[in-house]
Amino acid sequence: MTDPNRPNDLLSEARDEIVGMGKQGMAHPSTKPVLTGAAVGAVAATVLPVITWPVGLIAGAGFMLYKRLRP
Repeated sequence: MTDPNRPNDLLSEARDEIVGMGKQGMAHPSTKPVLTGAAVGAVAATVLPVITWPVGLIAGAGFMLYKRLRP
């Protein structure tokens, strides 16, 4: 599904993955792990006194998306 003329970098892969998750919803294979990572990050951030839950949510989702792209 990658275009041979397009550079193969992390940002373009992440964009393609996010667009795919947006179009396919829960049927996309990356949606459930990324949502789980977001939930774990939000819960972990509530325990930490410095980080708020939105930061933890974004960090958890970003980490799981990265792990899906670069296993």
